[in-house]
Amino acid sequence: MKTNEQKIYYTLRFASAMCFIGHGAFGIITKEIWCNYFAVFGIGHQTAYTLMPYLGTVDILMGISLLFYPTRTVLSWLVIWGMITALLRPLSGEPFAEFIERAGNFGAPLALLILSGKNIKGFFVKINPVSNADAAILSKVALCLRIVVFLLFAGHGWLNLIDKKALLSQYSSLGFSDPSNVAQIAGIFEIAAACFVLIKPVRSVLIFLFVWKAVSELFYPHWEIFEWIERGGSYGSILALWFVTERSVSPNKKFMMAGS
Repeated sequence: MKTNEQKIYYTLRFASAMCFIGHGAFGIITKEIWCNYFAVFGIGHQTAYTLMPYLGTVDILMGISLLFYPTRTVLSWLVIWGMITALLRPLSGEPFAEFIERAGNFGAPLALLILSGKNIKGFFVKINPVSNADAAILSKVALCLRIVVFLLFAGHGWLNLIDKKALLSQYSSLGFSDPSNVAQIAGIFEIAAACFVLIKPVRSVLIFLFVWKAVSELFYPHWEIFEWIERGGSYGSILALWFVTERSVSPNKKFMMAGS
């Protein structure tokens, strides 16, 4: 049976892989909105469409490498690249909420880096799961994940409150007659959930939020499966926090950690 540390490791590893495989798929598809992000660097539409498949292929290869041979080098790159691609949204004129809503993209690999510990000499060595991580490391992982989950829910709630068109389209496609009202309710709920997680995450609430996020991301009107896969960092961060919280509330394990 896997220990909690191993469950956290595999959850974050597969979640990070999902995120970048899904993101890379949009490069292969040549998602039109990406042209706006290339434009931040002064790159025109024609060149952007030429470059998209190459960048998408790199993303997919990085994601696949995590499935077979995860290293600190790849994880570090994914943290940086995840931040850059998320920041390109507000830099291209989109709301800042678009950046923080994608905290799982760079937060999941960052949490896995923290869990792997400091080992500069082993930057290209495969990261393996540990069976009994140091309490200080787990505390850092828990803090990282709490902030990440807070940001992704706060960001998505914010987008609901400002009536993001894509979200309103989702609610309309689900049969809601007043999608704007649904967005307001969902936004308030998600921001409240974000604050709750940041202050004091509770396991029963976290598993509900995991299901909420995983299910709600299924209703994109276009490329649903790739949109869902790309947000693997969000689901993984919530689930990993659920595992961390289980460890932190276990008296027997706390005693074992204190005596190690």
